[in-house]
Amino acid sequence: MPRTAAKPKITAMPKAKKPAPKVMAMPKPEPSAQAQQPVENPLAGTPLAYAIDSFQRSVLFWDVIRQRADNFLEHESEGLPPVLNFEYEPVLDARKFKQPCNYALLKITAYGDACLEDCLDPAKPPVIIVDPRAGHGPGIGGFKRESEVGIALHQGHPVYFVIFYPKPEPHQTIQDVLAALKEFAKEVSRLHPGKPPVMIGNCQAGWMLALLSADCKDEMTLGPAVLCGSPLSYWAGDPGKNTLQMEGGLVGGAWLSHFVGDLGAGEFDGAWLVQNFENLNPAHAVWSKYYDLYAKIDTEEERFLSFERWWNGFYRFSTEEIVATVSQLFVGNEIETGTLNLGGDCTVDLKRIKNPLLIFASEGDNITPPYQALAWIAAVYKTTEELKAAGQRIIYMIHPKVGHLGIFVSAEVARKEHNAILGNSGELDKLKPGLYEMKILEGKLREDCQIPTFHARFEERAIEDIACKYTHKNYEQVKKLSEWNEALYRQWVSPFVQMASNPIAATAMRWLHPQRTTRYMWSEWLNPAMWGVAALAPLVRANRMQAAPDDPLRQIEGETAKRIAEGMQEAKKAVDDGSEETFRLIYNQQERKGA
Repeated sequence: MPRTAAKPKITAMPKAKKPAPKVMAMPKPEPSAQAQQPVENPLAGTPLAYAIDSFQRSVLFWDVIRQRADNFLEHESEGLPPVLNFEYEPVLDARKFKQPCNYALLKITAYGDACLEDCLDPAKPPVIIVDPRAGHGPGIGGFKRESEVGIALHQGHPVYFVIFYPKPEPHQTIQDVLAALKEFAKEVSRLHPGKPPVMIGNCQAGWMLALLSADCKDEMTLGPAVLCGSPLSYWAGDPGKNTLQMEGGLVGGAWLSHFVGDLGAGEFDGAWLVQNFENLNPAHAVWSKYYDLYAKIDTEEERFLSFERWWNGFYRFSTEEIVATVSQLFVGNEIETGTLNLGGDCTVDLKRIKNPLLIFASEGDNITPPYQALAWIAAVYKTTEELKAAGQRIIYMIHPKVGHLGIFVSAEVARKEHNAILGNSGELDKLKPGLYEMKILEGKLREDCQIPTFHARFEERAIEDIACKYTHKNYEQVKKLSEWNEALYRQWVSPFVQMASNPIAATAMRWLHPQRTTRYMWSEWLNPAMWGVAALAPLVRANRMQAAPDDPLRQIEGETAKRIAEGMQEAKKAVDDGSEETFRLIYNQQERKGA
């Protein structure tokens, strides 16, 4: 149960003497330093040319893996700072609130050597970007030039960024985080009077912004909320397309998350969530990602290391947070059904949302497919007329192929979709109440501050256009089983696990997690074999001899790698089909009895 709600005491964070490290984020990217011109290969066209090329790529590949390991340990030793690639200054620290949590509000002040004022348009509203808290650290919404942060700055908006710290506050709850986000929005509104902030929430942060917009007390005016790859309908789905939603039923509900949190001395390790994400596509996680690096080693090093710095930064949750998230949201579907407690006597009601919502989903997203982002609309508003009568404007945009992370990480998506979203955010309030699909028309991104936004067309839609045919019966059974198992575990097992756990054992368990060991085991700090790789790599780069792209052996290599990936995908599909059938056999008993 949440603690008694109290009005947070707002404490401004002291400005650091030295802001975040200056990073050249906006200028045009230059070729990677390691992508040197290869020397002419006198053995071109012979099998020996491929052998030399393959050997050199192997050395360079393992050198990148060594660098990733060193970066991982260095990042950990620094306290896992955000990977945000822009200068900023702290505004509020929620750890000092009366209702504390591990969140903080930052103001972006500059990018590279260009100050914010160079592009700032006083007429534009502020933008608040909230990164997902789903196992990784913050900053992915602004870890490179062409990102959500970069586009917002380039368009002239004052930009604020919500981060979180690696360690949660003791017994931190979802309600504590919501209270902090509310104070952040109030502070930004105070700093920019008369300009309700545009809020962008990525993945988990998206459903948090939906809860914030549905707050019981209408104490502030919010601008449009953009939900990027954010699940609100956890029970929605089509057979065979998203087995992740079935895992809660196959493990018996939320008790397992509670058990792992107890083993962690009251903290749940985010590495477990990252491992779940990788299990969705093991062909990519354990093969294609590394083969692509090996095959394109002369150009991929910088991109790989930059992304992996974020992907391998594992943050923690309080046990209370993770249990509530799994049991009430993923298993219980309490956002859509309107039963989630927001604190005190307030329960969520998505009909209370009055600010425009723009939902950005993708057909290529296997974590939050479009039906999980959209199905709640038809569940809350039974007809289009009911949506219009409520005075609400909901706009959705569906990308045809980008994956879950690409929705808020891809530079191509930032240049087009996010540029169009922000450029047309002022039009959302002008729309008549109803449901719309946003269609982007062609535009052009220039390098100066005056960016002509992509024009957009808003086509009116009916609730029936997005209605998802699915049954709640199976998941209602999962919810009941989860509640029973959780109560049993909480009463009879959890006290003994808590007595046996301690901070030392919890720390050891975190460092022995496979997501960490498979990274740091290749560091030259721990593995003497990597010393030779570190010494040999510069020599290889200085004498790089590439095989021709049409080399027969190189083509055979690529085809073999493709076949391996396809085989792994087929194996994963077989596992998924088995999981789905097992789920059906367990939870369809009631339906068969009533047939």
